[in-house]
Amino acid sequence: MEESLTELQRLLTRPDVIWVFLVVFATLLLNYIARKVLIHIEKQAEKTQNLWDDALVIAARKPAAWLIWVLGISWAAEIIARGTDSALEQLIYPTRFIVVVGLLVFFLARFITEAERAFIQNGADITTANAVGKLLRVSVFITGALSILQTLGVSISGVLAFGGIGGIAVGFAAQDLLANFFGGLMIYLDRPFKVGDWVRSPDRNIEGTVESIGWRLTIIRTFDQRPLYVPNSVFANIALENPSRMRNRRIYEKIGVRYDDAAKVKVIVDDVRSMLEEHPEIDANRTLIVNFNAFESSALEFFVYAFTKTTNWVEYHKIKESVLLDIVNIVENHGAEFAFPTQTIHMADGAEPEAL
Repeated sequence: MEESLTELQRLLTRPDVIWVFLVVFATLLLNYIARKVLIHIEKQAEKTQNLWDDALVIAARKPAAWLIWVLGISWAAEIIARGTDSALEQLIYPTRFIVVVGLLVFFLARFITEAERAFIQNGADITTANAVGKLLRVSVFITGALSILQTLGVSISGVLAFGGIGGIAVGFAAQDLLANFFGGLMIYLDRPFKVGDWVRSPDRNIEGTVESIGWRLTIIRTFDQRPLYVPNSVFANIALENPSRMRNRRIYEKIGVRYDDAAKVKVIVDDVRSMLEEHPEIDANRTLIVNFNAFESSALEFFVYAFTKTTNWVEYHKIKESVLLDIVNIVENHGAEFAFPTQTIHMADGAEPEAL
């Protein structure tokens, strides 16, 4: 028992053990201080209007704490390896470098994600923000992977050469995947639509609201709330409408009055035209037409052609309802009636209808 205590006492009084204890203690202390400092900085950053400081602090919180632990543990392991003449020392540097690079990549990826989210919340275009964020994150991951491979002794030039040759083979084997990728790239560059737009295709049974735009496919939420997954390559081969970008919505109606009210048609048409010109929700700067149009079989027909200021679907129908009701009132105020299909039978003089 006494020999065991003596051996333990001798071990604890060794300089390398003392140094390891000090390093671990310093790591704990530094981690505690860093956590408190970051919390304080985060509170101060929330008071500012700058987007970058918030994203930077949020992204740095976990990587900073892990970095302190990695450096402290690797330093302690290095002290132990030197004191014991262990081959472990040869693995410490590359392992530490790989972990540090991984933490740096993690920090940059989180920073890009937080900055992207902040830009979107402040009104930036969602599609553009997502596209730039994805490109930056891919660049960070590729750079980090190449750095790690270089540390492990892998020739980067060889990897790049292999990637060029392999890319050709993969290109032939994954034509559809590449077509979808470049289709997504064209969507980001040409921007025929963005997240939140209402789109539809007269060529395909596609209509709904764009929910997300990925590198391989786009998710469209149909009006019956079903998700529609469309490969990006499809958009390169179809005509696509984007009603969300319309400037106005059109009112186009044909209205018929009776032939008995022929003398009232002109004044009715003039009153309807004046009503539309003075209507607060009708865009007077766009084409506005109200004209007698045709002699139909049962009606004298005039048409209304105008544009609303709003493009909102619900508001548009409220305005259209208001316009149509005003037309009803105008026709009734002039003592006229709307036409419906009728037939007039002219009997020859003296002729009597035959009994059935």
